[in-house]
Amino acid sequence: MADGGKKGNMYEKFKQYKESTIYSMSNLELLLLLYDEAVKRLKMAQIALEDKKYETFEECLERTGRIVRYLIQILDMQYPISKDLKRIYEYLIYDISRVKAGRERRAEEIPRISHILSELRDAFNQAGKISGDQHIVRERSVFG
Repeated sequence: MADGGKKGNMYEKFKQYKESTIYSMSNLELLLLLYDEAVKRLKMAQIALEDKKYETFEECLERTGRIVRYLIQILDMQYPISKDLKRIYEYLIYDISRVKAGRERRAEEIPRISHILSELRDAFNQAGKISGDQHIVRERSVFG
């Protein structure tokens, strides 16, 4: 029993640490974190598909789709580039759904989707550097 309490306490401390880390991040760092997580989930989906772990495959694609839908929600549509980003994100959601439905028949699409997300991430990172954001993130990942 005492050991279970220790694990629970460690989990709570880790959760608090993770939350405090996220709350202290800049908007750019949070955006980059979303892109990193989406790319990570796509890689996990590809591995799960190769291993024929279809439930994990679908969960990873679902999580990626939720991230991309969130990216649409946070767009500030007063800027012209937001319309273009929205079209790209909508296409990615469409493509993710095709991969999910087609499984092995559409597996070659996963690296392409991942590449698009990585390119967008890199573009935002570069824009952040140019605009003088003091919190440029290298590579981060969210657990869970």
